[in-house]
Amino acid sequence: MSHIASRLSAVKPSASMAVSQAAKDLAATGVDVIDLGLGEPDFPAPAHITEAAFAAARKERMLYTASLGTVELRKAIVAKFKRENGLDYAIDEIAVANGAKQIIFNALMATVEEGDEAILPAPYFVSYPEMVKLFGGVPVTPACPAENGFRLTPEVLEAALTDKTRWLFLNMPGNPSGAVYTEAQLKALGAVLAKYPKVMILSDEIYEHILFDGRSFVSFGAACPELRDRSLIVNGMSKAYAMTGWRVGYAAGPRDLIKAMATIQSQSCTSVSAPAQIAARAALEGPQDCVAEFRTAFERRRNLVVEGIAKINALSLDPPEGAFYAYIGCAALIGAKTPAGKTLEDDVAVAKYLLDEGHVAAVPGTAYGLSPFFRISTATSDGVLAEAVKRIGEAVSKLEF
Repeated sequence: MSHIASRLSAVKPSASMAVSQAAKDLAATGVDVIDLGLGEPDFPAPAHITEAAFAAARKERMLYTASLGTVELRKAIVAKFKRENGLDYAIDEIAVANGAKQIIFNALMATVEEGDEAILPAPYFVSYPEMVKLFGGVPVTPACPAENGFRLTPEVLEAALTDKTRWLFLNMPGNPSGAVYTEAQLKALGAVLAKYPKVMILSDEIYEHILFDGRSFVSFGAACPELRDRSLIVNGMSKAYAMTGWRVGYAAGPRDLIKAMATIQSQSCTSVSAPAQIAARAALEGPQDCVAEFRTAFERRRNLVVEGIAKINALSLDPPEGAFYAYIGCAALIGAKTPAGKTLEDDVAVAKYLLDEGHVAAVPGTAYGLSPFFRISTATSDGVLAEAVKRIGEAVSKLEF
């Protein structure tokens, strides 16, 4: 039997991946399952992006690249931050990795000591606390309830900060909630952070282009330039360009942190694959019509789900402000009895019931640190979403309250 390192004992596998696998297992038995567990756009990557990678691979040798990414791609990222976010960075302040998750992983490996705390406003992306724990850190997860728009407030932040705090994570628009921060709200958080000079800020902005109801995006870096020397702005290609499988994430941050992350990457995966970097550059420098088209589709789908859930009395859903998820409140279902006579004791049981009875795969809110909710991805077709909402409603109607 293999010896498994003790540091893994506190780390759980990705909840969204686990739900997706459960859906696949059920589907393998012949059941028609709608899998809304993973946040993955159903669009193909735009043709000009894939063609750029294919064309280069056909005529060039695909060699190792610099650990931080090719100069050409990092220049494109510098230009993107300037053009879209009003941020000025040099090439040696840019890192490219195999997805935004690896960017975060590298940053934590480079900075977190045993016992360091990371503030992760709940609901948070499922991987944040597990990565913190992997490096001996302690996740601090203050609740940001629906009545606060799932946003961290200065008061809650102040209460969570200690002399052990190493990081504050922000995610906007948020996964799973879709919450978006205004410039004023970010500045108010920045005013608190200014009093804690040892705290670093990781702003995960990978959903920045998926905003609804005419909202405009403000990067944390633009709202709080005075915190530039301790802010890591994280982004990637997966969501805006429907490039999940290409695995290209990137970040801008302090030179010393970026250099440390480069060391880690050079001794682990070396770099992102060369064709994927070529594709990423084509995405950033090419026509941006696809980004607007995807956003329009995601907003239409958001509306469809919000309207459908509003017709199910026992569920609640405030319209998400961005991203492509619906974080659905299910407090009224707790304590209800299923047709089989089982009591739904928590949102884990609710998600299991929806899979077993409604054949819809959703992720329980406990995975995001705030219950009772369940998350569904709205990054699939209108028809599939309409059927999923119908099935959820039918499953709820069978419960005894």
